[in-house]
Amino acid sequence: MPTRTPEHKTDDEQPRLAVLIDADNAQPSVIEGLLAEVARFGVASVKRIYGDFTSTRLAQWKKALLKHSVSPVQQFGYTSGKNATDSAMIIDAMDLMYTRRFDGFCLVSSDSDFTRLAQRLREEGLIVYGFGERKTPDPFVQACDKFIYTELLRAEADASTAKADTNKGKAAKSRSKAKPPSPPPSTTRKVDVLPLPVELIAQAIDEASDDEGWARLGEVGTYLNKVRPEFDPRLYGHRKLSDLLKAHPKQFTLAERPRPGSSAKDYYVRSRA
Repeated sequence: MPTRTPEHKTDDEQPRLAVLIDADNAQPSVIEGLLAEVARFGVASVKRIYGDFTSTRLAQWKKALLKHSVSPVQQFGYTSGKNATDSAMIIDAMDLMYTRRFDGFCLVSSDSDFTRLAQRLREEGLIVYGFGERKTPDPFVQACDKFIYTELLRAEADASTAKADTNKGKAAKSRSKAKPPSPPPSTTRKVDVLPLPVELIAQAIDEASDDEGWARLGEVGTYLNKVRPEFDPRLYGHRKLSDLLKAHPKQFTLAERPRPGSSAKDYYVRSRA
């Protein structure tokens, strides 16, 4: 049976992931950030998107699919008001599951109809990464091992694009003595920063701490993801958990300790309360 801790594999044994996208509940603007995020967890061996691509509503997906080699699965709506896309995606997921070729699945949707699918995949010993908007119903979020809000991915993609445009502008300016035109207003999306969940983090530290109250940061992060699959330091304004805790010295203390038998070091954290 496949392992549910693919992050422990070596680079030559990266987890094989199936990425299944519900086009009716995902935006084309998220695809670049989405696939970059998936690459952190493993290799996207299968990339499929489901929807009625004869509809003008999904026309913007075409360019994104060609660029990122995502296979479209055409699904006509059999009856007005009924969504056949969900059924097609669930059937494909089960077929892929029974091939025993995958270590995990990435389900991209904000629809709670995939809650039972996520549960079933986890029952099979597979890891499930969910991707959806902040409006995603909590049952689907909690059914996943890890859930990433796509607003974060869009914001990062926009920031990368803005940086690239800035660099191009500087290069063009250096090649020309003429005064460059004023840059257009920034369209970079910003995600509202949430208040720090001090009690939740303190609970995680307490669960993983030693007799002196110190807990290895990696174990704290693991606990947080278990109890809150949607926990992400980026929701609180920082890319890493260590950076998030460093930014709140009144609540938490961080220290580095050498890892036994290695030159590497680990972060340890303790609540100040």
